[in-house]
Amino acid sequence: MNTVKTPMEIRYDKLGAKTVKALKSRFFEAWYVDNEGEALENVFELIPKDHVVSWGGSLTVAGLGVQKSLKERGYKVIDRDTAANPEERLEMMRKALLCDTYISGVNAISEDGQLVNIDGYGNRVAATIFGPKQVIILAGMNKVAKTLNDAMTRAQTIAAPANTQRFPDLKTPCAETGSCADCKSPDSICSFIVTIRASKPAGRIKVILIGKDFGL
Repeated sequence: MNTVKTPMEIRYDKLGAKTVKALKSRFFEAWYVDNEGEALENVFELIPKDHVVSWGGSLTVAGLGVQKSLKERGYKVIDRDTAANPEERLEMMRKALLCDTYISGVNAISEDGQLVNIDGYGNRVAATIFGPKQVIILAGMNKVAKTLNDAMTRAQTIAAPANTQRFPDLKTPCAETGSCADCKSPDSICSFIVTIRASKPAGRIKVILIGKDFGL
């Protein structure tokens, strides 16, 4: 049965191809897929069976069911959510920095192929930059912004205030108002703002774009 695509889906198909080309020019491996099922299939085509796998906090990764599928398929994983206490959780986060495959979302991507991530503790951006043998980034096309400045703005004024709503105990201005105040609150989830303008070594970071509005 043929499904007629919406104007936004048609736009995503065109913009996805353009963004993939830009990412490849910066030595990322990159793909554009239509839907969540294709994205999940792509993920497992990239992960050798003997790899130890971990991940960062990401609604996109969780929404695709990546963690559940990894465990069902018998992969060895480092899952901080299974920790018995905060100390063990922190140790697992440290170990994840040296896993074989690290899976993460991203807060924004510029049309010219640069990644922007905001992090509270730094573990997610640290693993993305260095440590794991390969990194797989999963992103809905709603994460793509026109320019690098637009991507930074999206990360700080849309993604971060939305993410604070996931944690009711956080006491930040954006948690109260939904609007970024460029705060220096102890609870700020914007301690680290990282731009990745190229993958080094070439191909270490792999980006899968999904032709949907997906994640924050």
